[in-house]
Amino acid sequence: MSNPVLDNLSDKANRLPLLPGVYIMLDGQGQVIYVGKAKKLKNRVSSYFHGEHLPKVAAMVDKVRDFNVIVAGSEFEALVLENSLIKRHKPHYNILLKDDKGYPFIRLDLREEYPSMSIQSRAGKDGARYFGPFGGRSQTREIIATVSKALLLPDCSRKFPRDIGKERPCLNYHMGACAGWCLRDSDAGDYRRRMMQASLILDGKSGELIEELRAQMEQAAEELRFERAAELRDRLRAVEGLGNRQRVIATAFADTDAIGFCRGARTCFTVLHFVDGNLVGKDTEMMDEPLEEDGEALSGLVRQYYTAHRGGWPKSILLPVEIEDAADLEELLSQTSGRRIYIETPKRGERMRLIESAALNAREEIQRRTTLAQRRSKTLEWLQKALELENFPRRIEAFDISNLGATGIVAGMTVHVDGKPLRRDYRRFRVRDLDGPDDYASMHQVVYRRFARAKDGDEKFAELPDLLLIDGGDTHAATAEQALGELGISVPVFGMVKDERHRTRALIRSDGREIGIKGNQAVFSLIGSIQEQTHRYAIEYQRSLRSEGFASRLDAIPGVGEKRRADLIKSFKSLKAIREASAEQLALVVPKNTARAVYDYFHKEDAECASSPAAPEEEN
Repeated sequence: MSNPVLDNLSDKANRLPLLPGVYIMLDGQGQVIYVGKAKKLKNRVSSYFHGEHLPKVAAMVDKVRDFNVIVAGSEFEALVLENSLIKRHKPHYNILLKDDKGYPFIRLDLREEYPSMSIQSRAGKDGARYFGPFGGRSQTREIIATVSKALLLPDCSRKFPRDIGKERPCLNYHMGACAGWCLRDSDAGDYRRRMMQASLILDGKSGELIEELRAQMEQAAEELRFERAAELRDRLRAVEGLGNRQRVIATAFADTDAIGFCRGARTCFTVLHFVDGNLVGKDTEMMDEPLEEDGEALSGLVRQYYTAHRGGWPKSILLPVEIEDAADLEELLSQTSGRRIYIETPKRGERMRLIESAALNAREEIQRRTTLAQRRSKTLEWLQKALELENFPRRIEAFDISNLGATGIVAGMTVHVDGKPLRRDYRRFRVRDLDGPDDYASMHQVVYRRFARAKDGDEKFAELPDLLLIDGGDTHAATAEQALGELGISVPVFGMVKDERHRTRALIRSDGREIGIKGNQAVFSLIGSIQEQTHRYAIEYQRSLRSEGFASRLDAIPGVGEKRRADLIKSFKSLKAIREASAEQLALVVPKNTARAVYDYFHKEDAECASSPAAPEEEN
């Protein structure tokens, strides 16, 4: 049935130009609910108003009552404009990072007579130095206190030079944590030098400061100014003793940032900051699943993260997937930062390992912040989307055939509900009336019998699955579909295809269309687990029947009890091998008299079979 609203919007979109620009989706109240950019406005905007969409996109489109567009002079201009509009309107359906008010800076103006470090929410353009941003106000206060203690700088509320000489020094001076800059004889020049040293630490250049202090200490010792040398020694030790705290300070000055992005029960965006290959900091944002594909979503997240001055300005940003607007994003970040920034997508080597580390952190964060039930539900949602299933695959049944000749064909059926194995519903089948091994005929028979039992009202088989998985390829899936069709039952059927390492690599329809699952680790793990469990269940049934067959034959032999029967089965593996073994080979496993009894039993049986007359042929 035609939808007048969508028809009108589609007509409007089809009249748009094939030019770059930004589109703004509006709801019934005229509120901006989504902002996006496009290389060609007509193609991108019109795609929203026809065809099928993922649930979240469909929910957004369902609320759209109008849209506006702004034509841009270039794709770069569209990118900048989109970023500005998202910041301004904060649309509900765009990916939005948290407000950056929680990422403060340290301000230090070395032009002042007595510079001081203070916490600021944003970096200003007043000529002062701004360091950061850092993880939060408490962390920033800790950094100021740590640097002040190392350099014996004031960490109190007194103002200089206003308060010099007005009161007695505070407790910090008496505890040796401050050089007493409020004393009348304090040296303003030394104070400034120490503040410049503080700026080196905040710049992540404590190595330069350590070399400077060591040189000053050695010079003072050579000049026999031992008190000065001791003071410099103590300061040097304090700076060296910053240890791990310096790693926190260095976060804002990483030379490489590796981006992790993972969709799970929620979506996680992670930034790992590296200095000289060493991890010095991490930022993480959790959010609902974005509307966009991974590349487009990452572009928006990286743009918001860095233009909000959340993580400083690295030399290189490593992304896990290629993004179309990498060159434009590089230009935007380089212009904003005032330095050249490179965006890369490494494929191998050390930088690829940094990306893998970021991805691992993103996955672990999702694991930590979500429940197992949430993760399983999300995995099944993805499976539903990937397979285009009409119903949520709450109950999944899987079949596998195991055979040992015409008389030893069996099947196992496993059941998973809400992503968990439901072992009480597992079922085992013996395949009947086949002339020889035939996987397809076996699968047809087993599937037919399972669903025929349901149709006949058998309570054990009453609940039908939302998804049927068959161990094998498209022909196996087609065979199962045929059995269902003969019963008039409709259940989606897919084959589970293995790779050369016998791991499930894809699902396949009866028409041969494959659906890759390796790209989604959660789905890959679930399907692989189902296939492995089903295969193992069928094999275990086959082995149990084989053991029962062994037992029934061997129990008839005098001297073969439970233990000796088990020893024979364990050693020879099959009844055929026991039959073909010599008395000497059997005696290596059981006592000689028992070995002779076993040998005579099978060879007597063979002799009787050979001497008996052939059965007459039946007349037609």
